Amino acid sequence: MSGPESGPPGPAQAGPTQAGPTQAGPIRVVLVDDQELFRAGVAVVIGAQPDLEVVGQAADGRDGLAVIARTRPDVVLMDVRMPRMGGVEATRELFAAGGHAGFSGPRPRVVLLTTFEMDQAAAEAIRLGASGFLLKDTAPELLCSAIRAVHRGGEIIAGGLASVLDVGAARPAPPPAARQAVAALTARERDVFLAAARGLSNAEIARSEFLSESTVKTHVSSVLAKLGLRDRVQLVVFAHENHLLTLDAPDRAP
Repeated sequence: MSGPESGPPGPAQAGPTQAGPTQAGPIRVVLVDDQELFRAGVAVVIGAQPDLEVVGQAADGRDGLAVIARTRPDVVLMDVRMPRMGGVEATRELFAAGGHAGFSGPRPRVVLLTTFEMDQAAAEAIRLGASGFLLKDTAPELLCSAIRAVHRGGEIIAGGLASVLDVGAARPAPPPAARQAVAALTARERDVFLAAARGLSNAEIARSEFLSESTVKTHVSSVLAKLGLRDRVQLVVFAHENHLLTLDAPDRAP
């Protein structure tokens, strides 16, 4: 397949925000992957779910942006490596200030699909605005759950993001600004930050820190606000990019 396929256009909306779970119908999904057989298989899996619907497909990032502009999906599943334009560049254009020339309105949630567990490109797409990534051999039920999760505003990290972010030259020490930002957290917030950065869920953090899940959620929200981060995916990226998991108990606010 060499060109885009799309469904009927949706209503135009203003603003560069991300789409949220506001519609009553199925979650609208666009598939962007250069392997037609893979796209067909994913479309069958999604089409079998009563709350999910494939509204468009494309074989590369450039055509994908056009399909996204016409169909206004809620979630985009996008391959990292494709001809003409890969998933990272397409994500960059989609979330760029001012937006893609043919696109206006809330941006969809983007999940990158990759064959490689240690994929620096997938981590770069997360930095640019994607809501996470999945391996292409992910089980069908997990794929569908991931679509629902990111549509609700969650994030998906599969395949060992810590390893992904450690690819390349190691930083000798955390930058002073990042160290100071973490030092401004309370002792409990720092513990929660480090646990979340290692990929622990709220339930796992609650068990390890002897807290309720609601308290953990409160601490995570506070950490995100203090560090100026969008979500838990950015928290993980921030921690690994700045080599913060190797800190030896920096000074903390009480």
